[in-house]
Amino acid sequence: MTCKTDLTNLTRSQLAVFFKSLGIASSRAGQFFSWLQRPGNDDFSKMVGVKKEVRDLLAKHAYISRLELAEVEQSRDGTVKYAFRLSDGKVIESVLIPENNRNTLCVSSQVGCAMGCRFCLTGKLGFAGNLLPAEIVNQVTGVLEYMMASGLIRPTVREYINNLVFMGMGEPLANYDNLLAALSILMDEKGLEFTERRVTVSTCGIVPKIRSLGRDARVNLAVSLHAADDAIRSKLMPVNLTYPLDDLLDACRTYPLSKKKVILFEYILIKGVNDSADDARLLAEKLQGIPCRINLLPCNESPLVPYQRPDENTVINFQAILRHSGLRTLVRSSRGDDISAACGQLAGRLAEKMEPACIEPCLLNNIS
Repeated sequence: MTCKTDLTNLTRSQLAVFFKSLGIASSRAGQFFSWLQRPGNDDFSKMVGVKKEVRDLLAKHAYISRLELAEVEQSRDGTVKYAFRLSDGKVIESVLIPENNRNTLCVSSQVGCAMGCRFCLTGKLGFAGNLLPAEIVNQVTGVLEYMMASGLIRPTVREYINNLVFMGMGEPLANYDNLLAALSILMDEKGLEFTERRVTVSTCGIVPKIRSLGRDARVNLAVSLHAADDAIRSKLMPVNLTYPLDDLLDACRTYPLSKKKVILFEYILIKGVNDSADDARLLAEKLQGIPCRINLLPCNESPLVPYQRPDENTVINFQAILRHSGLRTLVRSSRGDDISAACGQLAGRLAEKMEPACIEPCLLNNIS
């Protein structure tokens, strides 16, 4: 029996090739692609203005996937966490962050994570698989459908979610091909049409893939830095053993940026580890010449992570040193920490249920 094709996995150009293989004019792919990307359009019988024989042909050879919404949790600060169940039963999480009448959706790219960052609860689960393009795209579709079903009204579909950040579960650049396909689908002018300035891809620092991303896509880049010293960063982030700081920052210096665009550096402040005045001065020195903004985030504490957040004065002094060096620096407050939706907390509740022997982080495995 021939396996059916999940059309949600296909970019517009791939859809045109698929149509042609079925004897359907490839020129019709654009119209169908636009229909496919709209929330609620998950059944060929819902297609208007398409002959029944065409709908039947598509139903025979293809299907439209959607994720099962397993759980929704809302934080006291308005952040909403969505748990989606995949077809194999595994669970991924997405987080909607409302702020100043705008909504940012934090999207996952993998099930778990193989990077082993010592401060991140998601890494405690280990790595369980890459998400397909459809599984990435359907997080956005699933959240849109939930928002609409909840009675929220916006003039257009695009105004429900304003920004996408690939900062959820997993390392996006370790799932590079599927990430690119998902970006192509989400940013297509005939689809949801997220623009370059509305999409940010975060990485822990896989240098060759940063260079590839700059060539293959037009998106904002965020880098999880967390230390300006190789020894400290290697202890916190095993990826640094393969791609040390100087190599990472060189890739950032050559990353193509549109006018007025900057690279976002994320820096978790950990008490007694990377929060001293000397750490701040070294960070300022390392980042000179890179158009950037620095987000400082005091560590989100957990019984499973042996780190503490610094006191307020330490955070303020660290920020002041960076600002005095001419670097734009913001201190971010944690959002959704009461529902394990803050940075480094996704799947945290699952990790807390696991035995200590099961939660040793995986290290970087031959990612080039």
